[in-house]
Amino acid sequence: MLTRAFRIGVANLSPGRKPSSTSRSLSHQAQDSTPRRSWGSSIVRTLILGSAIGAGCWVGSGDKPYRRMKLLYIIPLRMARNVVTASEMVTDYMVTLYGISEGTVEMENARHEVHLRNAERLKNLCFKNGGIYIKLGQHIGQLDYLVPREFVQTMRASTLNKCPIQTFAQVRDVFLAELGLYPSEIFAEFSEVPMASASLAQVHAARTHDGRKVAVKVQHTHLTDTSDADIHTVDFIVHVGHWLFPHFDYRWLVAEMRESLPNELDFMKEGKNAEQCVENFAKMSPHIAPNIYVPQVFWEISTPRLMCMEFMEGMGVTDVTAMKEHGIDPKDVAHLISETFAEMIFHHGFVHCDPHAANMMLRVKPGTENEPQLILLDHGLYKTLGPELRSNYANLWKALVFAKVDDIKAYSLKMGAGEDLYTLFASILTMRPWRKVVAKSHDHLQFSAEPEDVDEIQDYASNSLLKITELLRRLPRVILLLLKTNDCLRAVDNALGAPTNSFVIVGRASSNAVSELQRTGPAAPILKLWDKLEVETRLWVWQTAAAAFSAEINFLKLGIFVVPAVLLVYLRRMN
Repeated sequence: MLTRAFRIGVANLSPGRKPSSTSRSLSHQAQDSTPRRSWGSSIVRTLILGSAIGAGCWVGSGDKPYRRMKLLYIIPLRMARNVVTASEMVTDYMVTLYGISEGTVEMENARHEVHLRNAERLKNLCFKNGGIYIKLGQHIGQLDYLVPREFVQTMRASTLNKCPIQTFAQVRDVFLAELGLYPSEIFAEFSEVPMASASLAQVHAARTHDGRKVAVKVQHTHLTDTSDADIHTVDFIVHVGHWLFPHFDYRWLVAEMRESLPNELDFMKEGKNAEQCVENFAKMSPHIAPNIYVPQVFWEISTPRLMCMEFMEGMGVTDVTAMKEHGIDPKDVAHLISETFAEMIFHHGFVHCDPHAANMMLRVKPGTENEPQLILLDHGLYKTLGPELRSNYANLWKALVFAKVDDIKAYSLKMGAGEDLYTLFASILTMRPWRKVVAKSHDHLQFSAEPEDVDEIQDYASNSLLKITELLRRLPRVILLLLKTNDCLRAVDNALGAPTNSFVIVGRASSNAVSELQRTGPAAPILKLWDKLEVETRLWVWQTAAAAFSAEINFLKLGIFVVPAVLLVYLRRMN
């Protein structure tokens, strides 16, 4: 049949020959059998064509068409990765935990294993997509006890120390886009290999033509262009996750990133934050200002994506070996760091909210032999605390330090924790179980590195995960960053061996702040002096008790009470 139709068709192509009736009937059959195009397919084709024309116009209208063309590839690829990873994670949770009863050992083991697998998936996604995804991973890695510890440990071990490095060609492109010149045209020397790399930028050493050594912070390419799309994509995935698992609500994390990221991506704002930090210490904390140093910003070579700063030499704030080589006592360093951030939080109300170890350095204070000077770096993430919030937060910490249960509850409620979760809020702030928060001992808030104490805290957090999620949803977002700040500082203090009781410093700073904020009128100076005497007396009693307890322990270790102890045992046996 097909061969006959082919022959008839060929014959009909001959010039001057009329089509036969058979060919006409076959032609009509062919026309009738041709599928008609539906409205749906027409709309799809129109949308595809319109999108292609729109994309072409968008690419052609910019001053960097190649860069824009690359974004058309990068953004859909990242979205596809997100969807695939999110689907794998959700499916793994649903399949693994299906049919297992809550509160059982089987559920605990299954949840641990699925958390580990999904933390690994999320880590791989962060590194493949780069940029703000690594920033998200770093943020998760600093949220001790606020998200499952499997995610915290995985992200902390990877994203904090293994950020990707962009090529020197990409660095040159950023210079050309921002300043219209290459690094070699601006600096006498410029190192092609970065000194350090973070989630949003990397730092290169350079030397100006007048001989100054500087550090140049260069933002990773495409971050500004893709940040909005990335945030919306992550937001969509988190909302889908919340829809599938209503109890696990991490929308607050995306909301915080949406608010903070534009500021972190603008290096001009970062430079202004740095200058504001210096001014605050000079005006409001002059007693500690000489021990704080912030590198100078050279504005003439700085833009929103490039920042040129004074080059700093120093040691890491957790490098105890280097401190001892320079005669610096780690206890002095721990005290200085705690006091610095207590001043920021309770007195300045303008807080550096990313104080992990890589964002701080240490050097011997110029003009001294071994006095430490703290160098603060990376001023992109700051938060301002309003007077009411600062007052409530200071009152809460004062109550926590002095174990005032009624005040702990009252000020936790003012900050939104609720009647049912204020004890959990207090435990998260102090990283101590509630029974120790309200204990009257001098060291009730002192962190213990003993394995049983650490296990108790981790188990408490694991069993309270759903409550923690609900608490984070209720609290003001600025408090979430203060929690992160506390965790960063606690990690640094522990790395130094926790040589000082930082809660004594917090108690003094919060109490002084409460007095400053609440004592007004003609009698204010006298009342403030009374407040100060009261607080210092309490702290002196605490420290005296702590010193006496420590001395007793040391005496026992030296065997001073060995004979009385043996005699006492002998007398008891005689009775």
